[in-house]
Amino acid sequence: MKLIKFSTLLLLASALTFTGSGCKHKTPGVTTLPNGGISGAGNNQLGNAGTMQPGEGVQMGGGEAATFNPDDMAQDRAALASQTIYFDYDSSSIKPVEHMKLEAVASALKSDSSAKLLVEGHCDERGTEEYNRSLGERRALSAREELAIMGVDAGRIATRSYGEDRSADPGHSESAWKKNRRDEFVLLHAR
Repeated sequence: MKLIKFSTLLLLASALTFTGSGCKHKTPGVTTLPNGGISGAGNNQLGNAGTMQPGEGVQMGGGEAATFNPDDMAQDRAALASQTIYFDYDSSSIKPVEHMKLEAVASALKSDSSAKLLVEGHCDERGTEEYNRSLGERRALSAREELAIMGVDAGRIATRSYGEDRSADPGHSESAWKKNRRDEFVLLHAR
């Protein structure tokens, strides 16, 4: 009799363990960012065309530095596309070899005082969605901080994290992941 009760309890405990550890699911919610910013991370809905709509599935933050909405401005993605910086695995530290690219971005902003900047942080597919959103934001904030040190007003720089949502390379190898761990710079102008 004791063996049957023990077996039943063991079976019940196993069932509860497997039930509680299902597949990764996306939970909408609010993510607290460094510097006290708050963002709606986890909202990963796609529009009818299968592309992300402005404000969907992204995490914006950076404290109170940016005083504008990048979605209300004309975006020039080509102007600074060659200045994309790359990060090591699970790191938001800017590598010394990437500083020349940041200097070029700072120079472009200093030469056009009306321009603003959007720094988009990206990650590879490893890690949870929430972690990658946070890491992407830390990467974007690192670039903003370095640009501020170089003399660019931080109020002209907005940050946004796409986490793993916008891969530069859809592969599942180290060479693909290296391309996905990045910050992209988008030059902004008033419409």
